[in-house]
Amino acid sequence: MNLKPLSRLGLTGSLASLLPPLLALAACSGTSGRQELPPGAYAGDTEVSGAALREAVEPLFDGSEDKSSGETRAVIVLHDGKIVAERYAPGYGPETKHLSWSVAKTVTAVLVGIMVSDGRLSLDEPVPVPAWSHGADPRGAITLRQMLTMTSGIEHKEQQGPLENTDTLRMLVGDGAGDMAAYAEAKPLARAPGTHFLYSSATTLVLSDMLTRLLTNSEDPRARRDAMMRFIQQRLIEPVGLKSLTPEFDAHGTMIGGAFMHMTARDYAKLGELLRRSGLAGGRQVISQRWVQFMRHPSSANEGYGAHLWLNRPGAEKVMFVDDAPHSLFAANGLRGQYVIVSPAQGLTIVRLGITSDEEMPVLRERLARIIRKFPGG
Repeated sequence: MNLKPLSRLGLTGSLASLLPPLLALAACSGTSGRQELPPGAYAGDTEVSGAALREAVEPLFDGSEDKSSGETRAVIVLHDGKIVAERYAPGYGPETKHLSWSVAKTVTAVLVGIMVSDGRLSLDEPVPVPAWSHGADPRGAITLRQMLTMTSGIEHKEQQGPLENTDTLRMLVGDGAGDMAAYAEAKPLARAPGTHFLYSSATTLVLSDMLTRLLTNSEDPRARRDAMMRFIQQRLIEPVGLKSLTPEFDAHGTMIGGAFMHMTARDYAKLGELLRRSGLAGGRQVISQRWVQFMRHPSSANEGYGAHLWLNRPGAEKVMFVDDAPHSLFAANGLRGQYVIVSPAQGLTIVRLGITSDEEMPVLRERLARIIRKFPGG
């Protein structure tokens, strides 16, 4: 297996030995130096006091309770669009960019939605993937809706089985890393499209490649990167104010839209607010209200998943707060406990960024649920 793409991270060794440093990649995502808490770190509002918020948020940082929820680096809480709590660990601050992991999937879905509104894509038509368009290839019938709801039926191993055999790791850092979309697009159909939910980072790489091909016919990596960045800059970064948004690209110039983007905590919060406000930002309809409604609608194969967005419903118990928060709540989630939580019924957006192990995740979810419950309707 070719591990040359890891050289930029200074990582060597077998694939199994690479996992801990790979999962710690967020630590290399850029820090801004030691930061004092910003003024009004626990400002609160008329419905929830600063003291109540401090009581709920601090256990994510201080480690004084018996069970660990991992290393929290940033938390921001917005209520009705206003920051009511903002807290950073030492060494991190408002200018620090944090690795998205799978929160990037939601960003990619927003970009797809813009293309749909532009009339360049349609939900219930086959995705325009050249590798699937030859002859009687059954993959040629897979629709955009099925891709976004993770029901494409394409064979994929996200985390199942021995680490070195997972498609995700092979695609991101192994023999598929040079052209991640090509690796993903070469996988065969394993189930009938639309019948089975299978969470897949490879699916989002196919969508990233699809977006790029709609923007340029060039196969030159630089031209592909430039075309995508112009689109993102004009249609998302500028209108929403996501000035820190920094996607990564593979060697073929495809945005790694399933895992590798970087933003400040405040910009992740802006992403959450964009979705909470049904696509509005700065008085402008950046994405259509209907698209956000679609993203929030349960898929036919998993009630707990929408369109590249987790929903607080049965089927999402391992990543959400099904028994502790409104079912209208949704979230963009990433590996190791990245959360952009949105509860429209409460006017609430919560961002948590850090590193949490699988064993610590139940504790993290319980502590995040404490924050949610502090607000009316929680």
